[in-house]
Amino acid sequence: MEKSKVMQHEKFGEKDFQTIVGNLLRYGVWISLSVAFIGGIVYLMHHGNDIEDYSVFKENDLNIFEVIGTVYKGVIQGSGEYLIFFGIILLFLTPVFRVLLSLFSFLLEKDYLYVTITLIVILIIITSISFGFSH
Repeated sequence: MEKSKVMQHEKFGEKDFQTIVGNLLRYGVWISLSVAFIGGIVYLMHHGNDIEDYSVFKENDLNIFEVIGTVYKGVIQGSGEYLIFFGIILLFLTPVFRVLLSLFSFLLEKDYLYVTITLIVILIIITSISFGFSH
């Protein structure tokens, strides 16, 4: 009886965090794969017989907010190409969510050295995304 009371008041542990992170990564990959797969099916249904001209490169010089807005509108309209793109974005965001989850975990544990390191990693991610779309 004493043991069950102790287990009910047990703190959030490292094992729990590892389980949550593992599930986040696993389900993040599966969800992004499913979205991209559905987008591929939708795209092939509408454009399966189209012939692409790969001799011409069309560069879209958009900033990050225009890209997000365009992808959002395309997903709402059910465009296969934007569903594929959204699946890829979800795949890239999966490890970013893992870093944010780590930040939350380190804050709960009051491990401020790792909070600082994780904030630096988040800053690097934000900087690289910002400069990647600002050429």
